[in-house]
Amino acid sequence: MDIREIQNLIKFVAKSGATEVKLEMDDFKITIKTTMEGSAPEATYVQHIPVAQAMPQAPAAPAQSAPATPSAPAAPAGGNDDTSKYVTIKSPIIGTLYRKPSPDKAPFVEVGTSISKGDVVCVIEAMKLFNEIESEVSGKIVKVLVDDSSPVEFDQPLFLVDPS
Repeated sequence: MDIREIQNLIKFVAKSGATEVKLEMDDFKITIKTTMEGSAPEATYVQHIPVAQAMPQAPAAPAQSAPATPSAPAAPAGGNDDTSKYVTIKSPIIGTLYRKPSPDKAPFVEVGTSISKGDVVCVIEAMKLFNEIESEVSGKIVKVLVDDSSPVEFDQPLFLVDPS
């Protein structure tokens, strides 16, 4: 199930008036909960729980250990560029990435920007909540891997940082 299908499911649940919907597939679970009108502001929550035992493949083990560290070193992308010395800032959630705090402002970071641990590098909108994504390393942005206003997946690489 991709991000568009999840977004369509959320819209459908919101329009239907249901208070809770659970969907379980082979490799994940999604629970969507909404509050009743009058009790609190309406909110929709999505919980994505990967099911590890459904995928007992040997190559999956290294990929499953990678999410434990939000900024693991990037793998070499090709024969020309050696990106193994860079640290990858990855998306901790699914949603829509925005590189600017608002449409009329400058981006949080650009290629060449020096950042410190804790600096905001972008925001990700999920369920109409804007989540600031902070850098877990200090260094210089060497590559921006996503476009502004684009959907991102959990653990998707967003930026490459040179920590030296």
